[in-house]
Amino acid sequence: MGATFSSCVNDGDGGDASTRPRLGDIPESCVALVLMYMDPPDICKLARLNRAFRGASLADFIWESKLPLNYKFIVEKALEDTTCVEELGKRDVYARLCRPNLFDNGTKEIWLDKRTGGVCLAISSKALRITGIDDRRYWTYISTEESRFHTVAYLKQIWWLEVEGELEFQFPPGTYSLYFRLQLGRSSKRLGRRVCNTEHIHGWDMKPVKFRITTSNGEHALSHSHLDNPGHWVLYHAGNFDSRSHNDLMKIRFSLTQIDCTHIKGGLCVDTVFICNSDVEKGVDCFCR
Repeated sequence: MGATFSSCVNDGDGGDASTRPRLGDIPESCVALVLMYMDPPDICKLARLNRAFRGASLADFIWESKLPLNYKFIVEKALEDTTCVEELGKRDVYARLCRPNLFDNGTKEIWLDKRTGGVCLAISSKALRITGIDDRRYWTYISTEESRFHTVAYLKQIWWLEVEGELEFQFPPGTYSLYFRLQLGRSSKRLGRRVCNTEHIHGWDMKPVKFRITTSNGEHALSHSHLDNPGHWVLYHAGNFDSRSHNDLMKIRFSLTQIDCTHIKGGLCVDTVFICNSDVEKGVDCFCR
């Protein structure tokens, strides 16, 4: 019975199994052409299959197609030692840029999304212009492990809330979303557990806050939102903007305001402003380390 089965298998596929082409027999150049159409995580998984796939996965033209068109600008902006980058293969450059890279004296951070290669930027609260930030009656900076910059601005109470920022950057072509990461309440650790003091939250249920974006290429975005969900970090979508050319140096201005002076408001933590390509999957966890 076994001999008959073996004979049928060999006769059916046209020869001895040892003479049939195997996965490792595919030329590296052919494998590389296939890998170019895959996402970076899948390329890395297939590189573990065998020597041919690993060799093909190192091809510069694969990873150059995954890098942003202006990756050299990003390298100069984010990496202190650009001379060593010139000696690296494009795969290693991609890997370097997928890590969080601080710039502007540690107040901003840039990285590429591992799956899409989309550009992501984070701007610390210390890089924002906050009305009254130097008056400890209104604001204070607090240290926390819940921020990628380890510091957030905490609003005790104020009549006039105004948080502004700006960024000049060469964005690869695409649509970008801007978010403010905020929390009502002040969180801390107690006996190793996270607790959030919400007793000083007030004034946010009366009127919404206003988010505004303007760009140097003439785009505007305006949105309103009531701040809610005390004790939890929330990404508030301020709006979108488009970049049409990777060679253009675009200036973006953005703000968060609630300047209705009929009531005071307080108990708000301002952490980070995020700007990311719209192809990047969004969520509070994906923006926190």
